[in-house]
Amino acid sequence: MTNILVPIGTSSDAHETLQYAVDFAQDFGAKIFVMEVFNAYGKTGTLSNVSNKVAESGKERLKAIINKIEAKNHDIKIATYNGELVDGLKEIDKEIGIDLIVLAPRSHDIQEELYLGYSSGRIIKQTDIPTLVVPKGTTYVSFKNVLVAFKSGILKRKRILDPLVTIINKHRSKVNLLLVKTPGYSDDDLKINTALMDISEQLTLTENATTYMGVLEHFQSKHPDLLCVFRRKRGFFKKLWEKSTIPKSEFSAPIPVLILSAKKD
Repeated sequence: MTNILVPIGTSSDAHETLQYAVDFAQDFGAKIFVMEVFNAYGKTGTLSNVSNKVAESGKERLKAIINKIEAKNHDIKIATYNGELVDGLKEIDKEIGIDLIVLAPRSHDIQEELYLGYSSGRIIKQTDIPTLVVPKGTTYVSFKNVLVAFKSGILKRKRILDPLVTIINKHRSKVNLLLVKTPGYSDDDLKINTALMDISEQLTLTENATTYMGVLEHFQSKHPDLLCVFRRKRGFFKKLWEKSTIPKSEFSAPIPVLILSAKKD
């Protein structure tokens, strides 16, 4: 894990997420990039000046946020992008290669009933970049127990698991697999990729109306401090991923959630 990106939104608590990312990066020897996206429009001939001024203002705001944390000798890189959020992420990923995005579930100004706000939801929905969603106020600690929840054990690309494997090797985590049989499951869904089996110590099968309900049923007994799920066309959060925001009534987690993209499956 080499490059970690932290998108900085409008939240007054943005420094908390950045502090978590820095502590995480320190453990893995990774570089930290902070990013702010803006949209600057102007008349022909003035757009460049407007963009430069807005970009400079954004950099100053990011520097102020960085000054609030304990950087631990990290040389935190600043990136600004004039345009759409997802386009900016893809551009930076193309340039440096982002191994992990660390973000808060929602911005401070988003209504309380949402787990994922519009910006965080779009990042997860519209990119293939692994993302670690960190609840507000979470302090970085090693992940001793990891719960990997899914409704299909099929993985066409083993490297999807790379961020998870890196974490469990570093933290010497105990990994529990939770395969949730939901209505309409196929026999193929019950075939679990050998790469998943190789990293786990226990496999639990359960039947529930949704994968999330399966997680709720077994959350207390497994005592995870990291939940890992897959973002794919069919599977965990299939319906949830159809929109950018996710209400807490449909999903919420009090612990960090690692979302691995399997959209191309």
